[in-house]
Amino acid sequence: MRNLENLFGFTGVDKHFVGFDTIADRFAKINAELAKNTSYPPYNICKTGDTSYLIEMAVAGFSKSEIDIEITEGKLVIKGNIDSEKYSEKEYLFKGLANRSFTRTFVLEDEIEIKGATLVDGILSIELERIVPDTKKPTKITVK
Repeated sequence: MRNLENLFGFTGVDKHFVGFDTIADRFAKINAELAKNTSYPPYNICKTGDTSYLIEMAVAGFSKSEIDIEITEGKLVIKGNIDSEKYSEKEYLFKGLANRSFTRTFVLEDEIEIKGATLVDGILSIELERIVPDTKKPTKITVK
């Protein structure tokens, strides 16, 4: 629990938290992922209901076949692999649209599931939902 004390700046957390020994490590991983992410491509995260979320990402110029979405080790990894040949045929006088490959990573809570993804008008939308298992829902204990 010393890591939690260092992370949050207060002592005595071991009296109130049970089983959170690795939470500081999880925050360190999140911080490392944030440091790797750049501002491209821009995105929004919206709360669309009590347990549902939406990630919107501007991916103009990318086709569905050039976008790869994967969940691995509690992370949502979105990759855009631009086909450079489709742009090499043109002679640009000015090139203001970014057409570079990217990788964007989001750390997900264990209970978050991906419900679907769509690409419409250059916006990639990924629907997420928190599914709380019955074992984590409040349970009434009867005293015998």
